[in-house]
Amino acid sequence: MSYFVTGATGFIGRFLVSNLLRRKGTIHVLVREDSRKKFDAIARKMGWDPKRVVPVSGDMTAPKCGLGAAQVRGLKGKVKHFFHLAAIYDLTASPEAQQAANVDGTRHALDLAAALEAGCFHHASSIAAAGLYPGIFREDMFDEAEGLDDPYLRTKHQSERLVREEARLKWRIYRPGMVVGHSQTGEIDKIDGPYYFFTFIKKLRQMLPPWMPTLGIEGGRINIVPVDFVADAMDHIAHKPRLDGHTFHLTDPEPMRVGEVLNAFCRAGHAPEMTMRIDARMFAFVPSGIRAAVGNLPPVRRLVGTLLRDFRIPKDVLKFITYPTRFDSREAERALKGSGIAVPRLDDYAWRLWDYWERNLDPDLFVDRTLKGKVRNKVVVITGGSSGIGLSTAQRVAEAGAITVIVARGKEELFKARDEMKAAGGKVFAYTADLSDMADCDRLVQAILKDHGHVDVLINNAGRSIRRSIELSYDRFHDFERTMQLNYFGSLRLIMGFMPTMTKRRKGHIINISSIGVLANSPRFSAYVASKAALDAFSRCAQGELSGKRISFTTVNMPLVKTPMIAPTKMYESVPTLTPEEAADLLVKAIIERPSRITTRLGVFAALLNAIAPKAYEVVMNSAFELFPDSAAAKGDREALKDETPSQEQIAFAALMRGVHW
Repeated sequence: MSYFVTGATGFIGRFLVSNLLRRKGTIHVLVREDSRKKFDAIARKMGWDPKRVVPVSGDMTAPKCGLGAAQVRGLKGKVKHFFHLAAIYDLTASPEAQQAANVDGTRHALDLAAALEAGCFHHASSIAAAGLYPGIFREDMFDEAEGLDDPYLRTKHQSERLVREEARLKWRIYRPGMVVGHSQTGEIDKIDGPYYFFTFIKKLRQMLPPWMPTLGIEGGRINIVPVDFVADAMDHIAHKPRLDGHTFHLTDPEPMRVGEVLNAFCRAGHAPEMTMRIDARMFAFVPSGIRAAVGNLPPVRRLVGTLLRDFRIPKDVLKFITYPTRFDSREAERALKGSGIAVPRLDDYAWRLWDYWERNLDPDLFVDRTLKGKVRNKVVVITGGSSGIGLSTAQRVAEAGAITVIVARGKEELFKARDEMKAAGGKVFAYTADLSDMADCDRLVQAILKDHGHVDVLINNAGRSIRRSIELSYDRFHDFERTMQLNYFGSLRLIMGFMPTMTKRRKGHIINISSIGVLANSPRFSAYVASKAALDAFSRCAQGELSGKRISFTTVNMPLVKTPMIAPTKMYESVPTLTPEEAADLLVKAIIERPSRITTRLGVFAALLNAIAPKAYEVVMNSAFELFPDSAAAKGDREALKDETPSQEQIAFAALMRGVHW
């Protein structure tokens, strides 16, 4: 007995060939010349016997699949079973590609099988041949198919029609459901079907605890089958007698709804389940014209497009959420009776599919998450780059190959830092500037753009902090002016200076070093927190305007860091603080991931508590205000400065609220 298989290197095909090897006979597989390496790799991986699995050079897009007359003569009359599996199983493929592979390819395969005088032509069709038929679609139904506007549905229907109208050959047609990975190993070769929602489920897991109930869609019933069931069923049915001219639905007789399927994978991925599910059909009462009009509004289209892009979900997949078709599979069940071949429950193997995806196919695995990959040969400007957080960050990006530009007011310390990083092999440039002087900010922008042409990443790190109660600030209005001048206006001047080239190039990243005090509303820091809050608010507004031009803004609500800026407050020597290196880690994360905000859990908790119970939070803040008095430096008492030591209560409270400014 001899076999001929097209699409043997495809996902279903490789498992079918492995099944056929358990039987007697030679298996001829169609392979394009440029796919020989792929064939060899799959053959080794699957453990195929090279003496029995024989590659035949050809091409599905050519007449008779590209086989020459000599090849046809050599196989003529020897092929008992011709399996045609080569096709495009991809909703996102172009209509032209699907027509060429699915329809023209099937026509060429039929011509070849007829020329070889094959015993039976086994066609791997799909439930897509039914289109969007509303109701139960039987195995003996075909012309009743509806909703074939989609190129994938249409070409699968057309290719099956070619087989059904074939008079030269005996044939059998197999319509698998939505094929997922192997039920025992989880293996699959690409992201398709329900896998498109795995990124969304993963992000849900990252955002919420698994016990948190969420809202989801109920949807229609989606028919999922593992690849090993499909290969086993095709192999078994193909070798049973007296079944020519029949069609077999290789489907789940008890399909789950979309919401149930997603919950199965939520459980597998330890994500919160969608316990409250809305039936999408409830929106049917809205006239289709109104739905279309709303859906075509530019803001709606952009929002939907952004969400789908972020979650890597093709838009074409959404039409199948309300999939209307059920499949009767009594012919297939009758043919498989007594074989032990049946569709396993999704809940029994969903964890294997998830595990394989997360280890091998998760798109995040292929994203370059190294600092080097993000900043190499990119211009990174860091203000306050001669010491503390700025210096530590500059050292990291310089080591990663960035064109590092450091800015500071003090010339000696700045150039020393530059020379040390250059000696270590970094491409580092230093510019002196007083960022509280708007004219000097403009001069700095012009100098950097003249020397480097553009800026890829701007890190507004330079800042001034003042810890002084409002009662001690009545005659110190200049404290508020100084902090606002440097922390807000200076940073804003640089952003506005570099932004024109960023928008013109349609790329850029602004990172603003804010403070956890903006979230915690720390007492005694009204001048400092107000200036940082102004920059935060600007960034949020700018994001809404410039995200479409691929300009990113990241706000880092930095906890307390041991830098020269906090040195005047001696109490901070005895409380937990971040090191500049730890703070630089947060900035590296900001550069790599480009989030809108980076903060600590304590910062988020403080902001949440203040939003939910503002009066209670006020009591906490006032207690902290009373517990931590003004420092000797704030009072101007130089003599008391050296004797200032924190109490045990202060140390304990600061340790509990680590990183918050008190």
